[in-house]
Amino acid sequence: MSQKRQVLIDTALDLFYKNGINSIGINEILNVSGVAKRTLYSQFQSKEELVLATLQQRHTVFMAWLEQKLSGAENDRDVIDTLFSALGSWFCSKEPMLGDFRGCLFINTSAEFSESNTEILRLCRSHKREVRELIARHLKSDDPLLLDMVCMLKEGAIITAGMGENGKVVTEKCIALLAKFAD
Repeated sequence: MSQKRQVLIDTALDLFYKNGINSIGINEILNVSGVAKRTLYSQFQSKEELVLATLQQRHTVFMAWLEQKLSGAENDRDVIDTLFSALGSWFCSKEPMLGDFRGCLFINTSAEFSESNTEILRLCRSHKREVRELIARHLKSDDPLLLDMVCMLKEGAIITAGMGENGKVVTEKCIALLAKFAD
């Protein structure tokens, strides 16, 4: 990947995550990145292509982070405690790999696009599906209800923390709720 392409992706990702995709124009990305318009369009045919590249990068980083966090969990209780403790740390902007917390980029992006059959929304859905599959690989239980509860509470915790609630309190409540099912 060219250095300028990476600068464009990094700049766009930062701006999109902080401000939303629809409120950021190409000119702002160019101004902040210092990359020429001609270079941008030699790398990306459209803003949508740039959005897809930023989402793909965030997906890759998030999945690596989550895999790293869950890799030492030995049982379902460990998976739950580790997952929600890691989320709580992210919600408090204490996960350098993920940067400052501003909600979930995939949830935020989904809220900005109303047409359900776009490549952007397919990538957002794919991200959520892959996160679920990663969590399922770490859970020892094959009870689909436990996986559903973990994933729904995870999504609810992300949204609740993104709306300004105390992330540590939110995740502690999720752990307490799931404790009854993971022993």
